[in-house]
Amino acid sequence: MNKNELSKAAKLLFDLRLNKSGLSNLPSEFLPDSIEEAYLIQEELKILNISLNNNKIIGKKVGCTNKAAQIQINVHEPFYGNLFSTYSSESNCIIQSKNFFGPFIEPEFSFKISKTLDISDAPYSINQIYNVIESVLPSIELVDSRFNDWKKVGIYNLIADNAVNAFWIYGKEINKINDINFSNHEVTLSINDKIIEKGNSSNVLDNPINSITWLVNTLAKQGRALTKNSYISTGTCTSAISIKKGDKICANFGTLGKVNFLFL
Repeated sequence: MNKNELSKAAKLLFDLRLNKSGLSNLPSEFLPDSIEEAYLIQEELKILNISLNNNKIIGKKVGCTNKAAQIQINVHEPFYGNLFSTYSSESNCIIQSKNFFGPFIEPEFSFKISKTLDISDAPYSINQIYNVIESVLPSIELVDSRFNDWKKVGIYNLIADNAVNAFWIYGKEINKINDINFSNHEVTLSINDKIIEKGNSSNVLDNPINSITWLVNTLAKQGRALTKNSYISTGTCTSAISIKKGDKICANFGTLGKVNFLFL
């Protein structure tokens, strides 16, 4: 796929998001046939997104770090996308349902890193990554796709579509992380005050810091670095749960606090 085709594929995905519409698949001439092409389309889509007024990249999301999520969309490895300032908000917010096409929610451990990681030092170990974590944040990723049935279109299309990230809702940053057992921390997801599913940090590659480690080392292989003050949403602790207009959402992370929003 040449540069022009990559740009056209990204423009199609960008316009579909702005128009809140979908399609069954990308036109054949725009279909990525490798992970490399998928990420190149994502890069073109990133450029279009940051052309929006006051929009900027604030970090990365990692998807499919959870076996249930992998089964749900028939993929076998993680992938990443970008978090944008325009598509993020603090907890206790109202999110307009009209801005989404087919939304799902995922409760996730998010982290902020304290320094830019030199790609020449990769691969990094989980202990090295742990030492550059500045804070942890309870969060919910709202995922949404430009594809009518995003569970069946395959990993290349999902990567191209910014790893189906649509919005990121975050709670209070917690700097004291040494007392937190990231290998076993329960999360409860409720909709309209009814518990829908219980999850655990162990569902995220056994420990969500493994997710950051995977991300850093994958970016390094691509010649890219995770920069200082980046936020990383590490992947869902539950399966992806669909939501509808009028829903009141709460993810309870116990000692880390709650994340709430209204989907109106």
